[in-house]
Amino acid sequence: MKLAKHLSQGRLVYLSHQQDAISVSENDHYCWMAFNDVVQSVMHKRKPWQLTLPHQIALQLPLLFYKPKHVIELGLGGGNATRFLQHLSTNIEVTTIDYSQEVINTFEQYFNPADIDFDIVCADGMTWLTNNQLTNKAAEYDWLICDVYQSKEFGFKVIIQQLETLAASLNSSACLSINLPDISENDINLSLTILQQLCPDHHITYFTIPNYLNIVIHLTPSHWLLDKLIQRNKHTYLPTVSLHRWRRFWRYGLQVN
Repeated sequence: MKLAKHLSQGRLVYLSHQQDAISVSENDHYCWMAFNDVVQSVMHKRKPWQLTLPHQIALQLPLLFYKPKHVIELGLGGGNATRFLQHLSTNIEVTTIDYSQEVINTFEQYFNPADIDFDIVCADGMTWLTNNQLTNKAAEYDWLICDVYQSKEFGFKVIIQQLETLAASLNSSACLSINLPDISENDINLSLTILQQLCPDHHITYFTIPNYLNIVIHLTPSHWLLDKLIQRNKHTYLPTVSLHRWRRFWRYGLQVN
């Protein structure tokens, strides 16, 4: 059965009536979280570490090129990336930042079936990054992932501010991966232009996800020889099957020159 059919046959198990209405539904095979009726995360109950949505795989593609040691993830949601990375290797240190204690509580109750003690911080991600810049902690991580839920009411100006903060936090040897919400083509081009100007020491590759509204952008260090790494890199946490499959996925990325 396709995932869309599963999501249409769930039973509601939790509903919040806060500003961003959070709901959790489930069936025999999946559990999923929605914000304002938009599905954000889907967990496979039998394999909770499995990535279930295409944009989640797209966000993890830098794993093709290196073995990150310390990952900062902005935006917890249902915790797909957190569970995936921690299952992939115990050598990956993951710190997840989310502004909503309610989201964190919901994750712990419904999306942490193994009751793992994840490193989760309740804070505004951009403020947290700015504070870390002031204390020189930016150099401590080698991959920054931004997958923050963005309500349309905030507008594109907020996205620009976020891009500027992310760029300021990025050192020349680290990767940055961003999941952008449903935005216009003009706004996508503007976002890429801003990142290109602010991060001249990085390659920029972006993906449009078919049948979804996500744009995933990766900034990788410019001294990485991506063409060679994609073919010959043996320093990876990925299992062989995923490695071959994700290499094919990478070919659909668009380079920003």
